[in-house]
Amino acid sequence: MGKPTGFMDYERVNNPSLEPLHRIKDFCEFHPPLNNEDRKTQAARCMNCGVPFCQSAMRLNGMVSGCPLHNLIPEWNDEIYNGNWEQALTRLRKTNNFPEFTGRVCPALCEAACTCGLNDTPVTIRENELSVIENGYANGYISAQVPKIRTGKKVAVIGSGPSGLACADQLNQRGHNVTVYERSDRIGGLLMYGIPNMKLDKSVVNRRVKLMKEEGIDFITNADVGSSVSADEILNEYDAVVLCCGASNPRDLKVENREAKGVYFAVDFLKSTTKALLDETYDQGNYISAKGKKVVVVGGGDTGNDCVGTCIRHGCESVVQLEMMPKLPDTRTADNPWPQWGRVCKTDYGQQEAIAKFGADPRIYQTTVKKIISDENNHIKAIEVVSLEAKKDENTGRLNMIPVEGSERELECDLLLIAAGFLGASPYVTGAFGVETNQRTNVATEEGKYSTNIEKVFTAGDMHRGQSLVVWAISEGRAAAKEVDLYLMHYSNMI
Repeated sequence: MGKPTGFMDYERVNNPSLEPLHRIKDFCEFHPPLNNEDRKTQAARCMNCGVPFCQSAMRLNGMVSGCPLHNLIPEWNDEIYNGNWEQALTRLRKTNNFPEFTGRVCPALCEAACTCGLNDTPVTIRENELSVIENGYANGYISAQVPKIRTGKKVAVIGSGPSGLACADQLNQRGHNVTVYERSDRIGGLLMYGIPNMKLDKSVVNRRVKLMKEEGIDFITNADVGSSVSADEILNEYDAVVLCCGASNPRDLKVENREAKGVYFAVDFLKSTTKALLDETYDQGNYISAKGKKVVVVGGGDTGNDCVGTCIRHGCESVVQLEMMPKLPDTRTADNPWPQWGRVCKTDYGQQEAIAKFGADPRIYQTTVKKIISDENNHIKAIEVVSLEAKKDENTGRLNMIPVEGSERELECDLLLIAAGFLGASPYVTGAFGVETNQRTNVATEEGKYSTNIEKVFTAGDMHRGQSLVVWAISEGRAAAKEVDLYLMHYSNMI
């Protein structure tokens, strides 16, 4: 413990954030880091408490609090405080393959469980983590680690999102020969095309992929396994196969006139912008554009917020975000105590930008779309929305959102984006490999296991657990890799 009184001596200071009206001019990341001395001060706030809830990943009241990767947080905070950046990196990399991803996009379950958060503000764990990995890249502490011994075993990882990359990284370092198949034109899965550049610049993803290539992993793009690439060929060629294809079925709206033009899934909308930026065709308008349009986003989660921020950068005329559920409280309630995950209202970057640009929070709570109204060319021109009332089911205790009779009203809209979450695995992939799925359409396994009903076929990530966080995907990829290693070698030294 570097400074026993650090949590009393220093206040929490976050990385600065560029002003909303400035940062909406481009798609760049907008949180410049603190200098190393200020970062040491923030690390000093970590008290190395007797029970570090931050690294525990406990399920409390139906929600997880603490890091799913069980990062050794007090250890590397102490190393930061003492200026031992290389040692801090060593401790961090023991449990997290990709701190440069989680340090940017993770909602910081660790911070919700930080003991400092009981009576004060939590330690800046996520930003400390990001500083360690970026310091490592900047100072040459990170280089390709090519396994000295190869096992001769071949593993195919299907999907290059965070779970697939983590699984591939672990298996490669073990000495297995790993090939990653990606159906898109670039490696990264949702890291590449599901998360906008201003949250995760794609140079960060490419930097890691380049390193993994140097370490011996083969990547094959434009390879849609189960469609353009035969599942049988994969099964015949490899000693083990890990399905990490994500929860790739966007939840749709079942409303009248759904087929109208100008209605898109959020994932397609966001991908089109990112791809245009990467292909350097953005200035040519080669993407689904919100410029000059009245936009409605259906969904109040992270993806909906990303759509809001992207639309503002396009130059939309207005943007509204519909949320089915009631607004969460601004502070913890008595029935949601620390160290539970705090169920509080968060105003994210996209909503901040909408407030700065248009003068009001874009969110409308307890509201959903009832009907799409189109013009003579069947292009959307408005939507009919209805208010919802929260009613608890007396038998299950579940909160149901019921339409309020007579509350229908119209909103002008010429671009409707559906950001209502994702369902389970793609049927054509599960069907091609013959793996069973559960009621949630995720690939079925035994509890806590990653092997499927098909010999030598495993699964991990959102395809296995359902739509979730990047940090959970990395955790799943690591755990699946260990199970694959046990299957191939009959023992494993992975952690």
